[in-house]
Amino acid sequence: MSSPSPRTGWRESTRTSAASATRTRPTSWPPSPLSWTHLRLQPQPSLAASGAGPAARAAAAIKESPAYNRRLALRDGANRKDTGHMKVGSGFGGGWLTDVEAGAVRAEELGFDFANVAETAHDSILSSTLALKATERIEIATSVTIAFPRAPMVLAMQAWDLQHLSKGRFSLGLGSQVKGHNQRRFSVPWVPPAPRMKDYIRTLKAIWKTFQTGEKPDHVSEHYQFTLINPNFNPGPIEYPEPKVMLACVGAGMARAAGDVADGVYPHGFMTDKYMREVVLPNIAIGLRRSGRTWEDIELSGGGFTVFGENESEIEQGLEALRQPISFYGSTRSYHDVFEIHGWKDLGMELHSLSLAGKWDEMRRVIPEDVLRGFAQTSTYDNLPNFIRENREYATRVGFGMPVKTPEQRERFAHILGEIQKVEVPGVPRGLEDAVLPGAAVS
Repeated sequence: MSSPSPRTGWRESTRTSAASATRTRPTSWPPSPLSWTHLRLQPQPSLAASGAGPAARAAAAIKESPAYNRRLALRDGANRKDTGHMKVGSGFGGGWLTDVEAGAVRAEELGFDFANVAETAHDSILSSTLALKATERIEIATSVTIAFPRAPMVLAMQAWDLQHLSKGRFSLGLGSQVKGHNQRRFSVPWVPPAPRMKDYIRTLKAIWKTFQTGEKPDHVSEHYQFTLINPNFNPGPIEYPEPKVMLACVGAGMARAAGDVADGVYPHGFMTDKYMREVVLPNIAIGLRRSGRTWEDIELSGGGFTVFGENESEIEQGLEALRQPISFYGSTRSYHDVFEIHGWKDLGMELHSLSLAGKWDEMRRVIPEDVLRGFAQTSTYDNLPNFIRENREYATRVGFGMPVKTPEQRERFAHILGEIQKVEVPGVPRGLEDAVLPGAAVS
């Protein structure tokens, strides 16, 4: 959730260095929306090669961390919701495949529980394949794979192979993308996305059931069907649970779909805490309730833009960089519900008009201070465990990052990471504990 100063979600999302990012994309170009809450890892020397002293102590601290030992316990294929301790992850990928393995190994060496693989200009499944092959313990999750351009059978086969390859460490994160990208970039017809996504995930699970059991397929839904497979086309069972399906959401409809059918939820970065608690979480509860599930059946990631730093001065510096992603996503009408709940709808329309005119630099300048602070959730590094207890009680996984360039920084990072991983969280939203019970009312 941070990077070298200014430490903000926006700077974390750069795929390489600031200089190379400038060469490959204009500064107004935004990478993966879901990677803004995760550290962007770059190839670094291994901890073992960094010498004695602080680096050696950092490596020892990592091997004693809850994540390291938890992954050792789970490495033979368990794939389930954790038992009350926070999982901590980072983001990497989204760039050339030549950089993927180093990023994945780096995340594993640092002691993360999971690493999210972005899909912006490069394929998330190919990146995940390399990441899983290069690692032994860490969970690799796509964040996110765009669903609708891919037939369910194609993605089901890929995910099944990756789950087998990794001994149960792969999670499939799905997203719908917005109408314009589906139609004009992927050449995919557009229909209401939430019902289609529910059908998509149910079709994936029907395919995996046939792969595992050999049952004759008999799945027909509004948008997809799976009624034919020959023995030659069935890869057969694997020793591990089927891949978890994580679903990205912004709107109420997709949040309900996640509660209905997904194994986990990725709330979009473009989200205030108010919107999360008044719109997203209650609608996840509705989906859980109507599918007969509870909060124990789903993993939630922390949502929103975060800015962390050593002190308040660093945090203030980092806040300014958030104007870029807020202005970009705020220009997309599909996301204006987030503005509307705060009474900021006029700002959304202004940003949309500026985006049509290509005035990207001007967009960031029109973000008012109250909007900036309404989106940003801030904490010092030392206060992060308390921040998570107070603000992420609903989540079972969060992203985290800080500078890890020197041996001293690695040692400090290992300590803070371990403290976050010790945080016990219920994984149940405050005030919605009983909202998944039959007959419960959710406002």
